[in-house]
Amino acid sequence: MGTLNLSFQIQTLYMSPSSPSFNTFTISLTTNRKKSNCSRFSLSMGNPNDTHTKLVPGAAGFLLQDVPHFTDYLDHLPSYPNPLQNNPAYSVVEQYFVDEDDTVTEEIVVHKESARGVHFRRAGPRQKVYFKSDDVNACIVTCGGLCPGLNTVIREIVCGLYHMYGVRKVLGIDGGYRGFYAKNTITLTPKFVDDIHKRGGTILGTSRGGHDSVKIVDRIQDRGINQVYIIGGDGTHKGAAVIFEEIRRRGLKVAVAGIPKTIDNDIPVIDKSFGFDTVVEEAQRAIKAAHVESESMGNGIGLVKLMGRYCGFIAMYATLASRDVDCCLIPESPFYLEGKGGLYEYIGKRLKQNGHMVIVIAEGAGQELLSKSLQSVDQQDASGNKLLQDVGLWISHKIKTLHT
Repeated sequence: MGTLNLSFQIQTLYMSPSSPSFNTFTISLTTNRKKSNCSRFSLSMGNPNDTHTKLVPGAAGFLLQDVPHFTDYLDHLPSYPNPLQNNPAYSVVEQYFVDEDDTVTEEIVVHKESARGVHFRRAGPRQKVYFKSDDVNACIVTCGGLCPGLNTVIREIVCGLYHMYGVRKVLGIDGGYRGFYAKNTITLTPKFVDDIHKRGGTILGTSRGGHDSVKIVDRIQDRGINQVYIIGGDGTHKGAAVIFEEIRRRGLKVAVAGIPKTIDNDIPVIDKSFGFDTVVEEAQRAIKAAHVESESMGNGIGLVKLMGRYCGFIAMYATLASRDVDCCLIPESPFYLEGKGGLYEYIGKRLKQNGHMVIVIAEGAGQELLSKSLQSVDQQDASGNKLLQDVGLWISHKIKTLHT
């Protein structure tokens, strides 16, 4: 995995242990990355409100939300045997290939009277492919913020194409979507990417915005590219969908594959997104530091803000792994400050019992409270994501001023 850059902001307020006020400090664990919205990612998986989604009904309430494919607009395309059939490492494995009718259900827990519900097409190697290995001219681009494991993903795409499918022409687009406009490309080979998984960041560079689908598809045509691998978050995948629509409009035989990038682990159906394990492990350092400082002071409160725009998986998993956390606040569970059962009441009880406490809060938690308090105006970054208010600093200030 790549390394995670940590930025710690520690604010310490020392007061007498007999004072009714609290000693508080904030540790902010942040990276320059784009966070993701589960519901936005579901657009790329097949949202019923998307006019380009393929909906295939079946018996007993079955509904397949399928992904677009170039066979939708290119009729009678020839197919070829998958090169893996001749690979001794894979050909001996029973049922290695995914059947065309294999699907994954959206809801795991159902009742016997329930309809079969929404399904998605299962990913994996098919027995037939639509490109000859010698004809493939692939490219890889990384967009948006950084995430642990980006270089690992690049490496595996290159090595998989080369060793498993016999593809010899793979280009790296330098600098995100803007790189399509420039002449800068990197020839990617297994030798070139051999040890890039040991580095942080992305060897291809990245950027936000700069998306012009017409110009991008122009460059794809000019370079003879017929497979595009796009690694990015929800804004990036919105761009990928627009690129595919332009490719479809021109009737090109070009495959667009999106690899979702989010350390928030906020993508439905899949088991785990890459980078999630790394960030949970790194978060332990911040929580441990908060615990050490809080128990060293009278009425000490350690407040740790972690990533998690709309989903609190990082905060939750880090809390469970730490066992030093007294309160975990996540976007999925609204909370309030004052009154019976409020955060202030719990803080008071915990400090009376233990003399110190640690609070972990996801960056997207409590945003509705901030909006009321700060009367903030919605703003967006270059990728179209809503800019969140700093809930860590806000709640730290609210706790400090509680009894002053």
